[in-house]
Amino acid sequence: MIRVVVVDDEPMVCRFLSTILGASGDIEVVGQAHDGAAGVEEVVRQRPDVVLMDLRMPGVDGITAIERLGRLPDPPPIVVLTTFDADQYVLRALRAGASGFLVKSTPPEELIGLVRVAAEGHTVLSPAAARRLIAASAETHTAGDRARQLVGSLTEREIEVLALLGKGLSNAQIAGRLYLAEATIKGYVSRMLDKLGCANRTQAGLIAHDAGLV
Repeated sequence: MIRVVVVDDEPMVCRFLSTILGASGDIEVVGQAHDGAAGVEEVVRQRPDVVLMDLRMPGVDGITAIERLGRLPDPPPIVVLTTFDADQYVLRALRAGASGFLVKSTPPEELIGLVRVAAEGHTVLSPAAARRLIAASAETHTAGDRARQLVGSLTEREIEVLALLGKGLSNAQIAGRLYLAEATIKGYVSRMLDKLGCANRTQAGLIAHDAGLV
């Protein structure tokens, strides 16, 4: 079973997600919280496979909660819940360490699939959505300069891998494009994340967009 904690200040949203995910047969909502501080406590207590995190909550907001969870020894993937996919808060959350986002109006079957994808460690974020978020950011120019400096520390092959990762490709798909073994790509991605100072693939994908590789 994929164990999920839902953090949203609207009890109706929590109940809706619990019902939808619980009907999947392989996903269980093991905890709920209605603000960021309680959400962090619930994650520490339940040790879920995935966290669904609202951003705009009273008290401790979702971004602060994501930052706190990122300091845990082995934080779970955090998927942001949002009403609008171009919300400025979403971009800040991704930079804080969220592994992706989904819109609250996502159809139930798609929602279930996205939670499964997140549990497997993959990014829940389309390239088109990433471009919209970055285009909407007032920090684009500064982020672009920083991203290009970071990319300058990579080898030519690592830059190729980063560009494909920024397009949303999995390790297996990147391996196919570059005619390399998947294990080799995993090694490239691991070293690349270290060089870029990224906690996950989503942050690296954002750097690829900021640097103009995608």
